[in-house]
Amino acid sequence: MKKEIKKIVVAYSGGLDTSVMLRWFKETYQCQVVAFTADIGQEEELSGLKEKALLTGADDFYVADLKEEFAKDFVFPALAGGAVYEDNYLLGTSVARPVIAKKQIEIAADVGADAVAHGATGKGNDQVRFEFGYYALNPNIQVIAPWREWPFKSRTDLLHYAKQHEIPVTAAADKMYSMDRNLMHISYEGGILEDPWIEPPHDLFILTKNPEDAPDKGKTIELAFEKGHCVSIDRNKGTPGKILHDLNELAGEHGVGRIDIVENRFVGIKSRGVYETPGATVLHQALRGLESIVLDREVLHLRQSLSLKFAELIYNGYWFSPEFSLIRSSMDQIAQRLTGTVRVKLYKGHCYLLGRKSDLTLYSPELATFEEDSVYEHKNAEGFIKISALRLSHYGTK
Repeated sequence: MKKEIKKIVVAYSGGLDTSVMLRWFKETYQCQVVAFTADIGQEEELSGLKEKALLTGADDFYVADLKEEFAKDFVFPALAGGAVYEDNYLLGTSVARPVIAKKQIEIAADVGADAVAHGATGKGNDQVRFEFGYYALNPNIQVIAPWREWPFKSRTDLLHYAKQHEIPVTAAADKMYSMDRNLMHISYEGGILEDPWIEPPHDLFILTKNPEDAPDKGKTIELAFEKGHCVSIDRNKGTPGKILHDLNELAGEHGVGRIDIVENRFVGIKSRGVYETPGATVLHQALRGLESIVLDREVLHLRQSLSLKFAELIYNGYWFSPEFSLIRSSMDQIAQRLTGTVRVKLYKGHCYLLGRKSDLTLYSPELATFEEDSVYEHKNAEGFIKISALRLSHYGTK
């Protein structure tokens, strides 16, 4: 049985779940409730949150601008390490949870709270991501997950509760899918999207134009990288947060970054998710082009094999684990060579790689040419092939 709770810091988004949570906590635990919002690029969603939180039941409200920290210390390292879950998902939600959990634990310490809370459901991945982060950073903190405790069984129940208690919410019965936005992406799940045969409604998307409606003329841009981090777009330098914001607008205008997938959650459930990840999609493509000329073959192949585990650890919430730290240090070391310039074209939902160059390039035109050269002896290939085929020849005789 949990001990008495005196103060809770709630990860507050202002959506249906967390709005109900504030009131429910006051009724159930009869303690002080602090609403905490992490600004990681939700933009207009942040408008009026303080007033709403205090009106709904919060005793205090904190907002922390984490956009630059999120981009620099979480998004860019994940992209440089080639983190892609199940071939398609660039992990926009997964990467965001540890930066939120980290700040939430800091605020809990600052205000003397003995508990933290989140609005993730008992079926989802976010409950794991948040709580792994909480316990890694403060093993003694109490964690409250209302979806595992309260009597509500659905978001329809939450709507009824909100109406009963005059809690202002934007969710409606005919649009019950959930949306999560940050500087890296927007995710959409639930409601009408639970049928994987149903096409997402055209008015669902916010960051990206329908590729069919995108400009008929493509946009070519040059991206400069230093040690795996993008530092400029068309020679216009910017902070990580600004780079990601500007790329979202550029790529979104051309419909780049939409995916519709059915993914395997950590808890064992298959879930359909629709994502918009315009800027990060461009950075991912550009980094793969850059690493093709600056990384040694075996280092590149090792990075590719590690990336599968790297992505899995991020998806499953192990950002603060020792195994993630080990792989992260390897990825950071590999990224030291990811310096150069990449040229890409954005057109009708696609990002095309047009060129790449670097002072650290390992690509040699003299070696690669099909024309006459003086640096490669073709006849030497015969011995290489015979030695390499020795085990095959031996195996074939048995």
